Amino acid sequence: MLNDFTWNMTGYIPKHQVNPHGDGLIPYVAERIFQLEPEPPTVSNPNEHILSALQEKNLLYFSFFLHHYEPQLNKRIKGFLGVDGGDLYDTDRFIDIKLSCREQMLQKLMDYDPAKGAEYATYIFPFIRDAMLRFRMGEEKWSVSSLTNYKMVRSMAWLYHNTKDAVSEFSKKYNCDLALAEEYLKVVRGIRNQQPFFVTEQDEDGEETGEDVTRDYSWNYADILWDGIQAEKVRKAFEKLNYREQTLLEKRLAICMTCGRVGSWKNRPTFEELAVMFEGSSASGAERAYRKAAEHLTLLLVENGGIHAVRLKQKSKTKRKKKIATAVYEYQADCDGEWGEILFDFENGTGSIVRLADWDTMISNVFAKRVIRYLLNCENDRLPKETMFAFEMYE
Repeated sequence: MLNDFTWNMTGYIPKHQVNPHGDGLIPYVAERIFQLEPEPPTVSNPNEHILSALQEKNLLYFSFFLHHYEPQLNKRIKGFLGVDGGDLYDTDRFIDIKLSCREQMLQKLMDYDPAKGAEYATYIFPFIRDAMLRFRMGEEKWSVSSLTNYKMVRSMAWLYHNTKDAVSEFSKKYNCDLALAEEYLKVVRGIRNQQPFFVTEQDEDGEETGEDVTRDYSWNYADILWDGIQAEKVRKAFEKLNYREQTLLEKRLAICMTCGRVGSWKNRPTFEELAVMFEGSSASGAERAYRKAAEHLTLLLVENGGIHAVRLKQKSKTKRKKKIATAVYEYQADCDGEWGEILFDFENGTGSIVRLADWDTMISNVFAKRVIRYLLNCENDRLPKETMFAFEMYE
């Protein structure tokens, strides 16, 4: 039992301050919360720290292991989240998942048997995946009886979006009768009509690769259609669009704006096919029209209070070794009023508010903080010169 272990960290402190300015964690620190100062003793293999923890019943060595394992854990969590900017990578959420994984690693420490030949990092991998799934299971608005059942529902969801006969494929995979597979399909369809459902790609062994295949990240505003926004406000805004805009959005997003039902994205029309529907248009023209329609819907939803949105413009930038080191961005809250200004230091992962935009909150700076979070989580070579993103106001 872990009750028999000690965990004395005397002589070691966290390398990075967790909350130096009282403004929450920045991504740089969130990904380094297990780093220690001074550096832990050097070993040829981090697994030696786990062996020492078990032999000496001292979790100080477990902390040494986490110090070395943290980059790999970060990578696994990012893969699970399918990080692609916006709110997908929220530092608070990232930390919550990370601590859930650490708790699972601690709980399974006593079950680890080095004599079986596997290193602890290999042994713990499936349990880390389960911890992340359990976290997401708790986040989603639907529930099932167990983690095992949850995995089967997600497996059916993946088959539903990626195969022609999900029921038959599910029956073969789990060696169950078709009636049971049909029941799981009903569950998946019901869930998918209620809210966005994360369905990630799987490799040949059934392991999730982390990419959410039910979403279209080619245009950020695709997410606004049914992602927890009040359906009535969406419908009212949608009715104000012209026929071409309505058709482009419904067809490309495989969503019925009348009932909210989401169809299989595997069979949704390509931009080439959409272009054929509107004679004289090219694939690139159809894509531009789709993006304009999504932006128009965004602005209508901002007007009726369904969402909030921010416009961004890159005012200036400096580069170091072909990467953007610093940049100044202007931002506009809810796409109206005077623009604010934020200075970014991408090398240190910080953003400083120079001037608040009109309508931004004076105390909590909600819009500015959203901008900082959004841009700090963009890949450096993909930092936008000009863009707009939407979100719901939780703060």
